[in-house]
Amino acid sequence: MTPRPPSDDSTQHPDTGAEAPAPVKKTAAKKTATRKTAAKKTTATKETVAKKATAKKSATRKTAAKSTTGAVAAEAATGAPAATTVAKKAAVKKAAVKKATAKKAVATKAVAAKSVAETAVAKKAAAKTAAGEKAAGGRKAAAKKTAPRKTTVAKKTTVGEKTTVAEKTTVAEKSTAGQAVAAEPVTAGSVAAEGAPETAAAKKAVAKKAVTKKAATKKTVAKKAVAKAAGAKTVGAKTTVAKTAAAKQGSAGKASARKAVAVSESAGAEPAAAVSVLAGSATPPEPTVPHQATPEPSGPDPVVPRQSTTEPLPDEPPAAAPVVSPEATEPAFSPAMDGGDRERLVAGTHHEPHAVLGAHPAPGGVVFRAFRPYALGVSVLVGSLRAELHDDGGGFFSALLPLREVPEAYRLLVSYEGTEQETEDAYRFLPAIGELDLYLIGEGRHEQLWRALGAEPMTHQGVTGTRFTVWAPNARGVRVAGTFNFWDGTGFPMRALGSSGVWELFVPGIGEGELYKFEITRPDGSRTFRADPMARRTEVPPATSSVVHASHYEWGDEEWLARRAETPAHEAPFSVYEVHLASWRPGLTYRQLAEQLPAYVSDLGFTHVELLPVAEHPFGGSWGYQVTGFYAPTARLGTPDDFKYLIDALHRAGIGVLMDWVPAHFPRDDWALAEFDGRPLYEHQDPARAAHPDWGTLEFDYGRREVRNFLVANAVHWCEEYHIDGLRVDAVASMLYLDYSREPGQWTPNEHGGRENLDAVAFLQEMNATVYRRVPGVVTIAEESTAWDGVTRATHHTGPGGFGGLGFGLKWNMGWMHDSLGYMAKDPVHRKHHHHEMTFSMVYAYSENYVLPISHDEVVHGKGSLVSKMPGDWWQQRANHRAYLGFMWAHPGKQLLFMGQEFAQGAEWSEAHGPDWWLLDPAYGAEADHRGVRDLVRDLNAVYRRTPALWEQDTRPAGFSWITGDSAEDNVLAFLRFAEDGSPLLAVSNFSPVVRQDYRLGVPEDVPAWREVLNTDAGVYGGTDVTAADPVKPEPHPWHGRPASIRVTLPPLTTLWLRPA
Repeated sequence: MTPRPPSDDSTQHPDTGAEAPAPVKKTAAKKTATRKTAAKKTTATKETVAKKATAKKSATRKTAAKSTTGAVAAEAATGAPAATTVAKKAAVKKAAVKKATAKKAVATKAVAAKSVAETAVAKKAAAKTAAGEKAAGGRKAAAKKTAPRKTTVAKKTTVGEKTTVAEKTTVAEKSTAGQAVAAEPVTAGSVAAEGAPETAAAKKAVAKKAVTKKAATKKTVAKKAVAKAAGAKTVGAKTTVAKTAAAKQGSAGKASARKAVAVSESAGAEPAAAVSVLAGSATPPEPTVPHQATPEPSGPDPVVPRQSTTEPLPDEPPAAAPVVSPEATEPAFSPAMDGGDRERLVAGTHHEPHAVLGAHPAPGGVVFRAFRPYALGVSVLVGSLRAELHDDGGGFFSALLPLREVPEAYRLLVSYEGTEQETEDAYRFLPAIGELDLYLIGEGRHEQLWRALGAEPMTHQGVTGTRFTVWAPNARGVRVAGTFNFWDGTGFPMRALGSSGVWELFVPGIGEGELYKFEITRPDGSRTFRADPMARRTEVPPATSSVVHASHYEWGDEEWLARRAETPAHEAPFSVYEVHLASWRPGLTYRQLAEQLPAYVSDLGFTHVELLPVAEHPFGGSWGYQVTGFYAPTARLGTPDDFKYLIDALHRAGIGVLMDWVPAHFPRDDWALAEFDGRPLYEHQDPARAAHPDWGTLEFDYGRREVRNFLVANAVHWCEEYHIDGLRVDAVASMLYLDYSREPGQWTPNEHGGRENLDAVAFLQEMNATVYRRVPGVVTIAEESTAWDGVTRATHHTGPGGFGGLGFGLKWNMGWMHDSLGYMAKDPVHRKHHHHEMTFSMVYAYSENYVLPISHDEVVHGKGSLVSKMPGDWWQQRANHRAYLGFMWAHPGKQLLFMGQEFAQGAEWSEAHGPDWWLLDPAYGAEADHRGVRDLVRDLNAVYRRTPALWEQDTRPAGFSWITGDSAEDNVLAFLRFAEDGSPLLAVSNFSPVVRQDYRLGVPEDVPAWREVLNTDAGVYGGTDVTAADPVKPEPHPWHGRPASIRVTLPPLTTLWLRPA
């Protein structure tokens, strides 16, 4: 059966019935080494033959008639010298001579009349049958007895290529993509057996020995017969026949050195030229090897037998077909992609597209593959070389190019209908995220996670583009889609980086402003488009895409940052104006707000502003508390750099910036975090724990280290990237308790049988410790409404409950807020029955570091504004409002006031229209009433900031002392505040609507006189202007347990502040 040459795009598999080995593949490097070794070995062989030819000629002729193929085989098997073997078996050889001569006569019957020069032509014809092939091998051996010619061949062509010496066709030009195939010569015995070769084991054993034997002892009668029939009296040449046997043992170079084509001198043939496809040739090869099909012949697949040096033993019957080991069969290489890879790429479920796409070394050169749906053609540009890839169908293109190595840089020229696009190949790049990043992500300790995940414009391997990375461990596949690929991510599959759950793709040529999402194939095979959880910029809602962003803002707040760390927040003046940016002045952008907000807040004297959540949220009515873009400021008001501009302007005005941060829950939007990769990922896997019972949202799984890392890094992100001075953490109580808003049977106790969420505790401790360590001068504030022990205690200090502190800097005093507002809402005639509501806060005032909040939560949802909570007529409401603010500013703790309450807005706040600024319009008749309250707030802040007694010892009992806390019948409260140096401030509140003349109060005797520094009843604030212009001197009259006392007039519904004169 005639072997068929393998095509470029087909892989030959040996048929069960034909078990000869397939062609052996060689890499470019091996082939180059083979050619060099072949030339050296051929020269050595010629010299050896020339030296020994004369000496062995006579001996050869004497033993020719006696020598048989069996003698040579026996010698190879036993390792005995050829001469000894011949002497011992002379009788046997005589009989074998006749038999071997007869066998050889059959093999050479067709060429007996031809010259030795025609032997190559006979080999071409003989290649059609196995028997003919082996006969050609015998003739080749005979031809080698002629005078050696300077012939070198770099590679042997496949048998099916039928190369002849007369045609002078180089092996490299005939071989497909530089593939070398070994042909197997035949012995006389095998020809007589009609081409049946010996078993593989016998061939291998004999071949190993035969390599070291001398040519003179290996000559057979068959060789002599061929030489005599040709009429050519040639000098005996030493020949070696174990050519492919050495290759079997991994010695490709030695085998190639023995592969020389001997041409008869009488034919006058020229030696074949050795040509390398990779190193260059007389006829340069085409740069592209197109993927073409080869017609299959009928019948079983033919195979190309390997070379053999085995000669059959005498009287040996015809051998069966050789058994070829699987590793000896190597199919021809095809540049086209495997069908399984194609299917997975099309389906979006390929974990490692970079392993099959791009450029890779392959037998015969470098294979290039591209996946470009909708493209008409794809070419590779390597330097000045342009090679067109073969269209494999379905958007796949491939080619095998004769290159020595994978080029460091190349480009793709992609042709579409009506246009061409030259671009870098995204699949030629190494991962753009480091091993350390992946390790830290896996450990849940990457404190700058936003630098490793998300979309990051960068220069990678000398090419500008954007690196996309996303954590989706349950995904079967991830692709990136956006405006740069018309929202079709088919051709942009991402690779999974080990077991980290991170998917990565560097897309060259993509820069800032591009919209994108991740197309995730879920475990069930369905697909979902998701916004980037780590996106630093988003589209303006209700659009939901993420935006590639790189900040270019240059900060100017170095002085502020250096100063803010000098004093801890709980020991410094801390008066907060709470703002909802989108509605403070509706319609203003971040940059426009920067022109107005700092000036307004500075004028009122607040030390800080607290921004309701600015992280991106789809529903404006949530005020920002249902976050989907945790790393991006809302695009409603501008870009991230615009937001930085606002913060910078506030810092330059001397105002700190706090931000509401919402790590307690997230909405269920199907384009955001909920079941992000098809399974619960950011939320808890237990549906009962995942669902928040109050808000219809999902709670984070704080026990998963990657989720905890996502949130901790987010806190650090706002402080480091946006210079935020503090985070007010929302809904801490809902995080701390497993039974929060849940009935019995709706929650599962922790491992100790308790109701504490231990995972949330660990998360809050880690977050606080990390933020305070990385960003000096920041403060974290907990909105926590229960009596949890140690909210503001350091994490390394263990409390009575066995827990370390949560590590917050401050905590909202929700108890004070609730009790005091309840008291103020009562009619003054009933307040004496609720007097304890104003004093109870001092029982626990020093258990934590507190903030006294009158926040947005107290002026919405039917609760009314602060002034509208007060009883009485309009005058009494405003008077109560002013007196309450005076009491609040004097009470231990920091202050927070929501926008609109500083000028006694009567209506509830609405995010749709914001504060009622028209109340301050001079054309409005009651403008003076509202302006008076705002002026009071300005003066409260001014006196507060310059009076250390009001803030220096906020968290220490030494800073407070009651004068009277039990004057319930009078609705009077009086207390002293002390600075660290002992200087006092006396605060007195009269929450009854009557004037109390000469009201006696006990005071320290060491103060010679007291001067009124603030009176909420002053006429400029809209009061009755019952004030005391002159200092008040104490009398040596003990009162309220003090050695001295003063008598003062208390205006109705008023708070007075007095300091030593």
